[in-house]
Amino acid sequence: MTEQTEQQSVIVVREALRLRGATGEVRRLDDSARTAKEAADALGIEVGQIASSLVFLADGDPVLVMASGGHRVDTDKLSAVLGGATITKANADDVRNATGFAIGGVAPVGHPEPLRTIVDIALSKYDVVWAAGGHPHCVFPTSYDELLRITAGEAAEVGD
Repeated sequence: MTEQTEQQSVIVVREALRLRGATGEVRRLDDSARTAKEAADALGIEVGQIASSLVFLADGDPVLVMASGGHRVDTDKLSAVLGGATITKANADDVRNATGFAIGGVAPVGHPEPLRTIVDIALSKYDVVWAAGGHPHCVFPTSYDELLRITAGEAAEVGD
């Protein structure tokens, strides 16, 4: 990814956060935050505090799941939340088309079109959670309640 592309994607996230009145600032990490473990290690926090951005297809339509990095998404639970939809994992092209971001840097905001978002209730046990900032080296702090608000997300139990 070029520096210009990186900057543009992070600018999009910063502007989306500003427009939604979010309190956290996007921070660039020296090391990659492509996975929840990498992000948690870089920040010195529990992996459960990472709000992993995962895109699934529900009957072919993209859905963003903000899952606690402490567990995997149970697709049966997700299907139930989504009214019995057939759930499949999105591929890299699906993710980029739905969110405007590459896998590893998918932010919860700044998408080209509004995206149905499910927020894992497991994140509610933390005062501060961290989400991707539009690039694999960028993250921002937020709270569970703020994450629900800025994404217009639906709270649900999605973990295994």
